[in-house]
Amino acid sequence: MRDLTLHLYRELLLSFKQEGYKFITTCIFSSKAKLLMLRHDVDSWPSNALQMAMIENKLGIKAIYYFRVKKISLDLKILQQIRLLGHAIGYHYEDLCDFNGNINLAYQRFAKNLHYLRKYTEIKTIAMHGRPLSKWDSKDIWKTYSYKELGIEFEPYLDIDYTKVAYLTDTAGCWDGEKFSVRDNVKSTFHIPASTTFDLIELLTRGDIPNNILINVHPARWNDNLAKWMFRKYILTLPKLKAKEFIKKVRNKK
Repeated sequence: MRDLTLHLYRELLLSFKQEGYKFITTCIFSSKAKLLMLRHDVDSWPSNALQMAMIENKLGIKAIYYFRVKKISLDLKILQQIRLLGHAIGYHYEDLCDFNGNINLAYQRFAKNLHYLRKYTEIKTIAMHGRPLSKWDSKDIWKTYSYKELGIEFEPYLDIDYTKVAYLTDTAGCWDGEKFSVRDNVKSTFHIPASTTFDLIELLTRGDIPNNILINVHPARWNDNLAKWMFRKYILTLPKLKAKEFIKKVRNKK
């Protein structure tokens, strides 16, 4: 069976619900409860994000959708539809990469893009977009400036203690793609031995998933349509994974 289909995504959500997890859109976790922050990075194909948002809405689940301010990601009509379904919207920023490391210009663009998005919806959270081919890490803006002063409540890479919260991401088209991920990773004390979504569901049913967890799901990766699924996996994903693996090897040698 194919992994990364919307049908299977729904099964994953149902499994979390059946195991008693509560879905949250703030970064306040508690070891006394089963809490899951469901985060979506809308890097491209925003129509996929809307399909996910509708599935979640029907299940009574709220998630956070982070949009880039790029044509490939931002569809204002879809953004507003997702917001009306009860989900939170965040800014998926990459401004330091856009300005080749110029922190002052990057911050100015960040503030401008944030103001633009806030014309259409409430924005209380932001998350860095990795841009693996760039040598710049956009989180470095916050070594000089403060996003809190702009009314941002949290940045999941910076405001969550991953010694207490597990982190999973499908960034490599699987759940154990650490060797490929350039920036979509955290220093965590947890290791969840799941490669496929089928593995993850099995771990859930056995009770082998931590109580507090953040899952980063990229909607563009998940397709029921076979042609779209194959295009994403074999044309877009596999060549990118080889490039990411090479970049990590080069940077690790420095």
